[in-house]
Amino acid sequence: MTRPIAVLRPEPGNGRTADRLAALGLAVIRQPLFAVAPVAWTAPDPTGFDALLLTSANAVRHAGIAATPLARLPVWAVGSATAAAARAAGLRVARTGTGGVAALVGDRGDRRLLHLAGRERQAVPGVTAITVYAADPLPVAAAAWAALSGSVALLHSPRAARALAAGVVDRASLRLAALSPAILAAAGSGWDHALAVAVPEEDALLAAARALAD
Repeated sequence: MTRPIAVLRPEPGNGRTADRLAALGLAVIRQPLFAVAPVAWTAPDPTGFDALLLTSANAVRHAGIAATPLARLPVWAVGSATAAAARAAGLRVARTGTGGVAALVGDRGDRRLLHLAGRERQAVPGVTAITVYAADPLPVAAAAWAALSGSVALLHSPRAARALAAGVVDRASLRLAALSPAILAAAGSGWDHALAVAVPEEDALLAAARALAD
């Protein structure tokens, strides 16, 4: 029997991921754990920076970057989805990462990066960060946590991993597919099976989840 896939990421990404899984013929549980909303911010002088660091499409979606003077700066995007969102907003993508933010910025030299980020984030040493959006927890009833039993849970972030670990009672019934080893580590141990993809891209994550569902 094929396990259902639990999609925990916020909207609108939740719906997009769920639709992709459904198109593959898989049963889907849609249970967003967070809701994302913009945070008021003021764009700094772009002459103080050489590039924008974007680690989530949420920054593009909620910050209105294209309407600020920062739009003239090239974008360093953590992955292809973030890069696509930046291009769709009219921004110029100069670099797209494939191995996480540390690999993306590791050779930046003396280039000054401005990270347009979420309120809860991991600091990137030597990079200036401004909060442009926040992801607030959504209430999840005990019955909804119980309904995840026997599924494969998709983990797109460390916060989702920690929230799942705190909310689920029967870890041994769940399998996990995580977007990175760091995200998987945040979920802790005791799961039926847990797998982190080597490349932090959703195509790889969905392929891993599909394998775990069989």
